[in-house]
Amino acid sequence: MTPRKEKFSYIVDDSARKATFRIRKKGLLKKASELSTLCGIEACVIIYSPYDTQPVVWPSPEGAQSVLSDFKKVPTMDQSKKMMNQESFLRQRIEIANQQLQRQSKDNREKEITQVMFQCLAGQGLESLNMKDLNDLGRLLEQNLEDIDKRIDTLTKASHSQGSVAAASATMATPEVMLKSGEKVQAERPEREASTETEDWEQMIDELLHSPEDVGLGLVLPFGDNNPTVFFP
Repeated sequence: MTPRKEKFSYIVDDSARKATFRIRKKGLLKKASELSTLCGIEACVIIYSPYDTQPVVWPSPEGAQSVLSDFKKVPTMDQSKKMMNQESFLRQRIEIANQQLQRQSKDNREKEITQVMFQCLAGQGLESLNMKDLNDLGRLLEQNLEDIDKRIDTLTKASHSQGSVAAASATMATPEVMLKSGEKVQAERPEREASTETEDWEQMIDELLHSPEDVGLGLVLPFGDNNPTVFFP
C-alpha cells in the first residue's frame, strides 16, 4: 500500500504538535544511529525544544563535542556550503511556492482562454473581451493553427511516401522497361518463342499428316505408284 503523502505545515493544535514532536524525535535519533552504524561515520544530534528542560544530545555530550570539534577544523567555506538556517529554509520554501503558483496560474489562464475560444466558435461575440483577453485568444489561435499545419504536413508526407512505394511496386510488376530516352519496350518473356522457320516446318508436317480432303489438292502428288487416285487416259 502506498503511504499517504503528508502535507508539511505548522501544526496549530498544541497537543497534536507535542505528540508529533515526540514521535519524530524518536525516529530522528533512530535514523542517526542507523546512519552512523551502517556507514561508519561520526554523527551527533542536538535538539532544543520547549517540551524539554535540557537539550536532547545524541549519542552523548562527549560524542557530540568530538564531532563539533572536528567540524570546526573544516574550512569556513566548506562548513557553510550546504548549511541552511531557518530564514534561508523559509525563503527557499516561499520561492518554490511562488513557482508552483505561477505554473498553476498559467494553466488556469490557458484553460480559461480555451473555453472562450470554444464559445466564440459556438457563435458568441467578442464584445465582452478586453485587450488582454483578445491578445491571449490570438496567441492561442496561432498556436492551434501551427499545430494543425504541422499535422497536415505530416499526413501529406506520409501519403506521398505510400504513393511512391505503391508506384515502385507497380513498376516492378509491369513487364515493361524504360530506356534512357523515355521509349518503352516490351520486356522479354521467360518462355522462349519458336522461330518462324520452326513454325513453318511444324505446319507442313501437320498438313501432311491430314487427308487430301483436309489439306486441299495442292499437296496431292501428281503421279506415283503409291498414289492409287492417279488416272491414266
